[in-house]
Amino acid sequence: MQKGKLIVFSAPSGAGKTTLVKHALEKLDNLSFSVSCTTRNKREGEIDGKDYYFISPEEFKKRIDDEEFVEWEEVYHNNYYGTLKSEIERITKDGHSVIFDMDVEGALNIKNIYGDQCLTVFVQPPSLEILRDRLITRNTESEDKLKQRLDKADIEMAAASRFDVLLMNDDLAAAKDEALAIITKFVR
Repeated sequence: MQKGKLIVFSAPSGAGKTTLVKHALEKLDNLSFSVSCTTRNKREGEIDGKDYYFISPEEFKKRIDDEEFVEWEEVYHNNYYGTLKSEIERITKDGHSVIFDMDVEGALNIKNIYGDQCLTVFVQPPSLEILRDRLITRNTESEDKLKQRLDKADIEMAAASRFDVLLMNDDLAAAKDEALAIITKFVR
């Protein structure tokens, strides 16, 4: 893999982007995950520094003021997500390519900054109904959060055409194979 490539997977929550990114990390050498910062609460099984850097809203805002983020946004009320410049530098200095798992706005912001060095992949669920079922099955959301995520999914799916590649996730095994092919072709 060439040094300095960035691959951003994005999708509505529950579409399968995290599963596809984890699969790529298991199968491809010289690919490292960009750990984002967030102020949201840790979910069961998540590890600080591996899944996210879990920080307080106050610390997040200080890092914004100190211009430590490549991109950031308030995704839900008082739930901030962002990518540290130092995280990208940490990975690329060792000759690895960076893979991201992030929301639509963050993905498009990274693309705007890195241009052709960055590939954006939108993981599309078969339908909003199936997406809703996946989120319910995941059982990590309150009813309010579930509604927020589904409302946001409508907006995010409308932005799919702004991505370099659309990857339909209606068959997980096929989507995993396609994700590997997309990444391999880009980083050559």
